[in-house]
Amino acid sequence: MNSENLKKHIHDFWDSEIVPTLVDYIKIPNKSPSFDPDWEKHGHMDKVLNLAANWTEKNKPVGSEMIIKKSPGRTPLLLLDIPGTKEGNILMYGHLDKQPEMEGWNDDLGPWKPVIKDEKLYGRGGADDGYALFASIASINALKEQKIDHPRILVLIEFSEESGSLDLPHYMDLCSDIIGSPDLVICLDSGAGDYKRFWTTTSLRGMIGLKMRVDVLKEGVHSGAASGHVPSSFRIARILLSRLEDENTGEILLNELKVDIPEYRIKEAKHLVSILDDRVVSEFPWHNGMKPSTDDNVEGVLRKTWKPALSIIGADGIPSTSDAGNVLRPYTTLQLSIRIPPTVKPKDAVNAIEKILKDNIPYGATVKLDFEKAGEGWNAPQTEPWLLDSIENASKNYFGQSACYMGEGVSIPFMGMLGRQFPKAQFVITGVLGPQSNAHGPNEFLHIPFAKNLTCCISSIITDFQ
Repeated sequence: MNSENLKKHIHDFWDSEIVPTLVDYIKIPNKSPSFDPDWEKHGHMDKVLNLAANWTEKNKPVGSEMIIKKSPGRTPLLLLDIPGTKEGNILMYGHLDKQPEMEGWNDDLGPWKPVIKDEKLYGRGGADDGYALFASIASINALKEQKIDHPRILVLIEFSEESGSLDLPHYMDLCSDIIGSPDLVICLDSGAGDYKRFWTTTSLRGMIGLKMRVDVLKEGVHSGAASGHVPSSFRIARILLSRLEDENTGEILLNELKVDIPEYRIKEAKHLVSILDDRVVSEFPWHNGMKPSTDDNVEGVLRKTWKPALSIIGADGIPSTSDAGNVLRPYTTLQLSIRIPPTVKPKDAVNAIEKILKDNIPYGATVKLDFEKAGEGWNAPQTEPWLLDSIENASKNYFGQSACYMGEGVSIPFMGMLGRQFPKAQFVITGVLGPQSNAHGPNEFLHIPFAKNLTCCISSIITDFQ
């Protein structure tokens, strides 16, 4: 393989075909079904599917077949089946649904407003994970251009990942004959510690999402007349949350949600910190004077990758400050996001959470728990020597730096599903979500030069497949 020719081919293809298409993709507010229950009526999903299908039809390798699956009431699935010229099966994965808008975008930016500035493409979904389909095809076409042999490759793109991949199990069953048994899974939906090397994700936390509603009154009453005598719904919610989390330290209190962290993952975290140092802290947009939960950077990495954590990500029943009257509110609903270690079984976590929140409810309040589909975590199997060498060589060839491995605190439900279904498969989990790229938040961006070189690395790894 001529590395320079491959690099030129991929970089040019990104400039001419991928970036303009991502600009069009960002403009479409294709929010995942959990954030847009009327997604079918709004039609954004179909717009994105049509954009992706038309682009794929135009750019797909000769001899490949595009397959679109659309079951009633479910988000679609796009597959591209590329016959191989040598033995083996590779599965490449990405998604085309998006998170909601989120407040806080800079004045010159916006979620559905693509802007290219300083070699970064800003807008919702470009980095998470709109580029994956296009980069996958680019990596394969670059090999075709040099007539390099490769195994059979199936590109799988779903449309409900941001909702916990709620429709994917259905399609995995429906398309089991097409999917077959992959030997190597390449996922382009993860992160990077910096933009200077190729990064591979070795573990992912699972996630438990639930709405907790606390009711104390049938209707709101004057706070002066009732407060002190009628317990506040928010105070009761606070009491319940304290059963889950030590509010002083952030430690999750349920043993069912904890694991002994493998020593090799601790060693991996130490290596990560030795490379990035304080950048493991500075990657976040801290408010003035704000400090992390620990001064120990290795411990900080482990807290966000292998330890459980609670976040309150939404609330109902609480008016905005401008609309707040002197009313003791009848209820409080909190949206909880609980991250669990990679090896904790979601069912066990859900059972433990439900028990602790429903036992002996303060003051006899009504507490309703609405659990969303729990996402399981994933811990990578041992990487085979050929793949370790391939990842390292690819990083040195296209970034000039050694590759690095890290755990991620995010969830990719598909990985847990595949890890359970195909225990003998090898995995390359990577992506463009590096420092400040801010997936799910304001000012999300895709670092274009990094994405180009990452695509080159993927081509190189496919070439080395054994």
